Amino acid sequence: MKIAYHDIYTHPLPADHRFPMVKYELIPAQLLREGVITPQHLFEPEPAAEEVILLTHEQAYWERLRDQQLSPREQRQIGFPQSPALTMREIVIAQGTIDIALHALDHGLGFNVAGGTHHAFAARGEGFCLLNDFGIAAGYLLQQKKVKQILIIDLDVHQGNGTAALFENKPQVFTFSMHGAHNYPFHKESSDVDIPLPDGMTTGPYLKLLEDTLPRLINTVKPDIAFYLSGVDILETDKFGKLKVTAAGCRQRDEMVFHELYKHNIPCAVAMGGGYSPHIRDIVNAHCETFKAGLQIYGDN
Repeated sequence: MKIAYHDIYTHPLPADHRFPMVKYELIPAQLLREGVITPQHLFEPEPAAEEVILLTHEQAYWERLRDQQLSPREQRQIGFPQSPALTMREIVIAQGTIDIALHALDHGLGFNVAGGTHHAFAARGEGFCLLNDFGIAAGYLLQQKKVKQILIIDLDVHQGNGTAALFENKPQVFTFSMHGAHNYPFHKESSDVDIPLPDGMTTGPYLKLLEDTLPRLINTVKPDIAFYLSGVDILETDKFGKLKVTAAGCRQRDEMVFHELYKHNIPCAVAMGGGYSPHIRDIVNAHCETFKAGLQIYGDN
């Protein structure tokens, strides 16, 4: 197993966004402290090449982003003021997701400590997402003929609207999103399968929906690789999630995803996605449980 981590994931962020993002430092630190991983599991991605980004994003948007020419309106949609450091952060995250996907194809499982920037569209960013890392990695794998069919499993509490739009007319990438019906984004795009969840949904019904849906999708899509966005903003402690899933239920969700994929010998590339509980320990613990669940089921390869 390989884990993409780079200190640029955290440090370029504006001070008022640092609290939820400090998890990118704390997750690998906690896994190392607990002996779940060793330093050899961690690697620092390089920036993604421009030609790779352009497999997914429109050139005019990419050039505005690269050259710091985003309009004030575009910056408001994204939620961050533009800066070269933030752009570099997204480019590195994208390459990290490519790298862990390639590792997963050879060894079964790979993790990006960041990633899951699923609100970025081909020609615009929004929701704190500038570039779509799953989109870029999927485009790269297909262009390089590494795979023929991809399944994206997006279990962040927010719909992966950018991802859905990117692959709306591309049957090689099947998008599945299970998300809060009344949560951001308030205008939803159309994934191949969307399951909108009511506010206040608890652990049992949540897991039952996933159990009833995921095996069928895997059997139908028959992917060569799955990308899994394992957001922990489904937790009952989350400030914005509006769901009532327990920490144990979040771990069961991860185990279910990994078990179903492993059972069918499907490699899995994992990105962390969102988490906004008031106590950082709740966010970090839940994300660390995702790593532990993956290692438990796939083993350390």
